[in-house]
Amino acid sequence: MTDRDTELSADTRYRIPNLERALAILEHLVQRPEGLGVSELTEQLGFPKNSVFRVTMTLLHHGYLQRDGQKRFSVSSKLLGMGCSTLSDEPLVPAALEVMQQCRDAVRETVLIGTMVQNEGVVMEQVLGTHPFKFSVDLGMRIPAHTAAPTKAMLAYLPPDEREQVIRSLSYDQFNENTILSSDHFRRELAKVRQAGYAVDRGELLRGVHCVGAPVFGRYGTPVAAIWTTGPEDRIPAHAFPNVGRTIRQHADRVSAKLGWTG
Repeated sequence: MTDRDTELSADTRYRIPNLERALAILEHLVQRPEGLGVSELTEQLGFPKNSVFRVTMTLLHHGYLQRDGQKRFSVSSKLLGMGCSTLSDEPLVPAALEVMQQCRDAVRETVLIGTMVQNEGVVMEQVLGTHPFKFSVDLGMRIPAHTAAPTKAMLAYLPPDEREQVIRSLSYDQFNENTILSSDHFRRELAKVRQAGYAVDRGELLRGVHCVGAPVFGRYGTPVAAIWTTGPEDRIPAHAFPNVGRTIRQHADRVSAKLGWTG
């Protein structure tokens, strides 16, 4: 046996067949945004049907795939967002931090950046406001998607099938009288976000706390994060939402441009 044969034999011993199949399925689906069913993936890739089913269901469970009403799998924004961030000129938070500070100076309230993980918002970083009394949250804090300006901002700009999948998956728990309680109401809310270009939280999670947020797009136009500001209702009243929304959107677009977005 030659040295090359020995090297190939050792390499094979350390490979994981199901992981290789998962990677092959992801790479195959990236090229087919219309989606494919289990039978089509089985035929096109030549893998055992049972293995394809188990792999796709695992990827679906972890949020790397989405599935439509015809049971066709396609790549979700989770994978696309990771790819966009990796291919950006700068990592997400470092790219955003200076812009967030400038945004904070403009609105004087705390400015945050976060993303979505498994249908919840997650706080990644914050720049504290300049008022003596200011909001501060724990990094890594999770936020119910139907209550929060940043998650609304991201969901509004997802592809329709993926957005609908998330809308249907939410439980719509009630936190107070302002909370959105149904999928129909949430669809109408996201339509307003797309029309305005920014999202708002009218005290839907915490009574008396208002938030205004806008999406951050990756290189390929996928929302990978959101920037938002939060403050008490008397300092961010509803009549100020349009002006604050324009300011937040302008700064969010600057972060998007740093990530390679040209839209």
